[in-house]
Amino acid sequence: MKENILKEKSFGFAIRIIDLCKFLKTEQLEYVLSKQILRSGTAIGANIREAEFAESTRDFFTN
Repeated sequence: MKENILKEKSFGFAIRIIDLCKFLKTEQLEYVLSKQILRSGTAIGANIREAEFAESTRDFFTN
């Protein structure tokens, strides 16, 4: 199977985001912003995988 550089980069980015959130929670005692950063930063990989396994072009359109 062909190597997917986008998947690799998004995974590495998600790991860095998780580390950042851990730092913010422990060192800076910041909770609200770190939760949003965690959701947004890890959603990128989920969206890539969803697009990768789409069954048809209609999967990309919403009403």
